[in-house]
Amino acid sequence: MNDPDGLHLPLLHAGKVRRLYDWPGDEPRMLMVATDAISAFDQVLVTAVPDKGAVLTQLSTWWFDRLAALVENHVVSTDVPDAVRGRALIVEKLEMVPVECVARGYLTGSGWAEYQADGTVCGIPLPPGLRDGDRLPEPIFTPAVKAPLGEHDENVPYERIVELHGETIAAGLRDLTLAIYSAAAEIAHGRGIILADTKFEFGRRPDGTIVLADEVLTPDSSRFWDAAAWQPGRSLPSFDKQFVRDWLVHDSGWDRDSGEPCPPLPDDVRDATRARYVEAYERLTGAPFAAGGVPA
Repeated sequence: MNDPDGLHLPLLHAGKVRRLYDWPGDEPRMLMVATDAISAFDQVLVTAVPDKGAVLTQLSTWWFDRLAALVENHVVSTDVPDAVRGRALIVEKLEMVPVECVARGYLTGSGWAEYQADGTVCGIPLPPGLRDGDRLPEPIFTPAVKAPLGEHDENVPYERIVELHGETIAAGLRDLTLAIYSAAAEIAHGRGIILADTKFEFGRRPDGTIVLADEVLTPDSSRFWDAAAWQPGRSLPSFDKQFVRDWLVHDSGWDRDSGEPCPPLPDDVRDATRARYVEAYERLTGAPFAAGGVPA
């Protein structure tokens, strides 16, 4: 049995950051374990970030609780084996919808690059004259089709999601994504953080109910900015793994197009990355981070 966490459970799937184990019982359940691995540019780096898995799990749990009135989620229990306490959840087994549901409230990243070239983001026309970091007139839904492990998800127009999954599912994904983003952005702003963009994953229960799954509103899946330092048109420090991407591109000497793997992170970059993840957790939740804890 492949059992890297020493749980003596059947390993169902190992992704870039998470491992899924079969959970015993009468109901279809899984144990979802977050590791300390970090990925960038579709690669898993050889350097782990201490406590990252716990931050992702506990921050997701905090958000799931606050969004429960808006959308159902896959969490069954936080009562998990001691070996993975604080970084694992018992969750429902769902039929996952293979769509990365992205909400963008601000112009930045790949969207900014496209806008400079075409005046659009994922094909959606935007007003002229916007700057990098500007707030969009309204949040937009920019889905992507899930790619095999190690490959980059493909941005597609909403109409492609309709073709793949039907109007009912496509509209449900879009409407939930934008509603969750708006609710979360308001919560984050009240804590001095701008939620620039984020991505969600959804699954379906046997009765067809769409359920929020995987992780939610973490530094891995979201772009967080300090609201007090927000100045469109200038570099915007973030509480997410953009820090690692920036080091790889600008300071590491690594050529992204070389085909070579990403280099190891120096200790100072690793530690600074951990500090950003922990700060995001603490500012959003208002509670101190504890690696083995469960947020209130």
